[in-house]
Amino acid sequence: MINKSKLLLSERLDIEILIDKGYSYRAIAKVIGRSPNTVSYEIGVNGGKNRYNAQLANQYARTRKKDTRREWSKIEYNEELRNYIIAKLQSHWNPDEIAGNMRKDNLSFYASKTAIYEWLRSVYGQRYCQYLYTQRLIKKKRIKKAKRTMIPHRTSINKRYLGADNRTRYGHWEQDTIISRKGCSGGLLVGIERKSRLITASLVKSMSTYEHMEVIKKQKREYKTLSFTFDNGIENKGHRLLEVPTFFCDPYNPGQKGSVENANKMIRRYFPKGTNFREIKQSEVNKIIEIINKKPRKILGYHSALEVASAGGVILNTSVS
Repeated sequence: MINKSKLLLSERLDIEILIDKGYSYRAIAKVIGRSPNTVSYEIGVNGGKNRYNAQLANQYARTRKKDTRREWSKIEYNEELRNYIIAKLQSHWNPDEIAGNMRKDNLSFYASKTAIYEWLRSVYGQRYCQYLYTQRLIKKKRIKKAKRTMIPHRTSINKRYLGADNRTRYGHWEQDTIISRKGCSGGLLVGIERKSRLITASLVKSMSTYEHMEVIKKQKREYKTLSFTFDNGIENKGHRLLEVPTFFCDPYNPGQKGSVENANKMIRRYFPKGTNFREIKQSEVNKIIEIINKKPRKILGYHSALEVASAGGVILNTSVS
């Protein structure tokens, strides 16, 4: 029995003859007993009706057969494409962002995010996995974070403004703190504006409420602010000092502010667990945040967070951009 998933050379010769006679795709499919989609793909992938050659098409198919499930191979054999991907990986773009930007800019070469990931898994691309945020291709199981203390005068995230929930209005922020390694004080106070995905990050010397609120007050002066969303960390007890509406995740559920959790993941690429933030300078943090904010993001139509925030009037102090 013929494996109907593969065209034979005889069928390809029939296709070439029928093209010369002016047959349509559907008519060709009926003659050779294949589906119109199969015929359309076969002709399209081999130069179209004006350039279809049965012998070359069969040879190309045999090459593809050897590279079954190896779409990534075109990256290795296309120097311009490979160099472009490597350069973007070194700029800490992820495969989806690289593929999306190639399509948006209508470049002369292209590889899908799946092909890029497959190439990274191959012996040729593994050395570049170090440039991924996780520095690996296998997902790590999430570990539940420690329970947080309840905050007085808190308003549940379930009552958060609709414009914050559905990201239709600029100025709604999520905040979180990345702490130093065990035994060291200090950390990194991270904020993200929900609509533009603009990220801010400031070093803090301790987990005191006063210091956290002072840093966030400074953020208010530099960026449009309509509300904040926090977890139940004790450092957020002074939220009423901010004089804007504040909302809190349900107890033990910091994942409800997923935007800032994702921002933390990106920042962790540069400051992994075990970092002592007392040894880090704010200028180093600013450089990393600039890299992240200038990356094209799929969720933003492959525009950067900085571009979207600037256009949306999020940045009040132009010197911060």
